[in-house]
Amino acid sequence: MEVSLRQITKQNYEAVCDLDVAPDQEDYVACNMWSLVESMFNEGYETRAIYLDNEAVGFLMWVQESLEKISIWRFMIDQNYQQKGIGRIALDLALGEIRDVPGLQEIEICYNPNNPVAKAFYSSFGFVEVGMDDDGEDMLAVIDLTKSNGSHEVRKRTAFL
Repeated sequence: MEVSLRQITKQNYEAVCDLDVAPDQEDYVACNMWSLVESMFNEGYETRAIYLDNEAVGFLMWVQESLEKISIWRFMIDQNYQQKGIGRIALDLALGEIRDVPGLQEIEICYNPNNPVAKAFYSSFGFVEVGMDDDGEDMLAVIDLTKSNGSHEVRKRTAFL
């Protein structure tokens, strides 16, 4: 089975909008439809559908906050496809794509500080907690690309599960 990231188009946006997280996760993830609307009217927003073979199973959105920083704002896997390793592959693919942005120095993500699964998951990709976000609600974690040796593994835009 193949996991890939694809552009969101007229042909697949409805499938992305139909994706849902589990009811107990709804407070942590914004609606995909709202995120797509945001991306259409704001500069620097990038969206990707997460596919398992030929089926949309998740959604990612990141925002280029400045020339040096990208923030991952949305990341979700549909409730029927969670706990299968799809999210790990998808985030790995997204980070590979994000790292290709010229001049990028930092990638950041926020998550609920009471979620130990999120902390372990994101830290396994190299995100380091730096404190609470500006609203004081979510933990902010970053990958500082200036602290690496400047190289990173080249990743394919698809991966196999």
